[in-house]
Amino acid sequence: MAVHRRFRTPGGVAVAVAVAALAACNAGGGSSSGSASTQAGPVPEPKAPVTITFASWIGNEPAIKTLAQKFHAAHPNITVKFQNVPAEEASQKLTAQIAGGNPPDAAYVDASTVASFASRKTLTNLDGYISRSDAVDPNDYVPAFKVSTVFDKSMYGLPFDGESTGLFYRTDLFRAAGIKQAPKTWEEFAAAAAVLTKPEQKQYGYALFAPESAYYWYPWLWQSGGKLLSDDGKQVLFNSAQAKQSADFYVGLSKYAPKDFLNSNSYDGRVAFATGKVGMYMAGAWFAGVLDGEFPKIKGKWAAAPLPKGSAGCATTIAGDSLVLFRSGKNQDAAWKWIEYLSKPENVAQWTYKSKGGTLLPPRTSLLGSADLLKSKPILKGFAQAMPCGVSNVIANPDWPKIEEKLNEQLGKAMYGEQSASAALDNAANEAKDILAH
Repeated sequence: MAVHRRFRTPGGVAVAVAVAALAACNAGGGSSSGSASTQAGPVPEPKAPVTITFASWIGNEPAIKTLAQKFHAAHPNITVKFQNVPAEEASQKLTAQIAGGNPPDAAYVDASTVASFASRKTLTNLDGYISRSDAVDPNDYVPAFKVSTVFDKSMYGLPFDGESTGLFYRTDLFRAAGIKQAPKTWEEFAAAAAVLTKPEQKQYGYALFAPESAYYWYPWLWQSGGKLLSDDGKQVLFNSAQAKQSADFYVGLSKYAPKDFLNSNSYDGRVAFATGKVGMYMAGAWFAGVLDGEFPKIKGKWAAAPLPKGSAGCATTIAGDSLVLFRSGKNQDAAWKWIEYLSKPENVAQWTYKSKGGTLLPPRTSLLGSADLLKSKPILKGFAQAMPCGVSNVIANPDWPKIEEKLNEQLGKAMYGEQSASAALDNAANEAKDILAH
């Protein structure tokens, strides 16, 4: 399944640079909201057979194949043709297809890219379609997931799966170190990391990754009361006093982290956790499925808990994937029938927590708080409970991904000891102000 959140940060950066040229390339080929804006009632079935294209990196997953088969049985005149592309190449591929005037009809995309694509008028405004649907209830989406699909007060995507970020910890290493429970505060976290760090045994308390330094700093920033940008997206706030306090703490954790993983990424770092090289690891709910599937020998030796709280309370990064239609797609109505079908609550459940090995959260409130979720995947309890603390790092400003790239570079340098965490934020802020000024 689409569980590898390692692509969330670098993937967003890639699309930001390329998508800037799309407005001129998108010369129409379909109204902004299909035929939905002028009609009422359910979108009708096509009268003749039609094949729609669906771009994603999930086309070979058994769960999505099963859903496609059931969809075709219910809608015999619509066939779904999957266009498979690796997750880390998805945004670039879509950008090229749109620029070439040959986009897919629909796609499964990283939710962090929806606003950027929508701002360039490449996506279909779904409000008209949603108003005609009995399956899609915009009020049932978890606000933290829904916000990433909204641009200029309209929905341009349907949230399909998501996750909150939690703290995974090795219960066996905790017991050996005399730590009785998962840390609940920053102070307890730092103390646990220190006790777990035993360089002579090649064991460390935590894992940090310079290439993804910004993304994994965000929870600490929010927990300190800091913000990235002002509400209007025009003022840089990530070098405030609160932000610098959180960055000092976050970067300071590098003394408890293995140096040979510092230049790696969060997904590769799973090996450090699975082999007992680190005792604590921050990751989304996807990691629970990876541990069960790839490292069954450590079953019973790990657990998950909410992230420790800061001075401003709890906060956790949320991330997810959404279903979109493209304005210049050739089969708008039929493509809508497909993403509408996937968005039915029972199908969202089948794709997320009910699938084999699946540990993604459903982005619908009615499912997230259901007893069925906890019965099917007990490990998701803490992640579901953390959703009220969920904060989306998606910023609609088209310049944000370029700013985030600078922030990522500067914090990475701080992790390597090339500058202080405070200097990293000031340097990134100066670069950000130049970007916003142009």
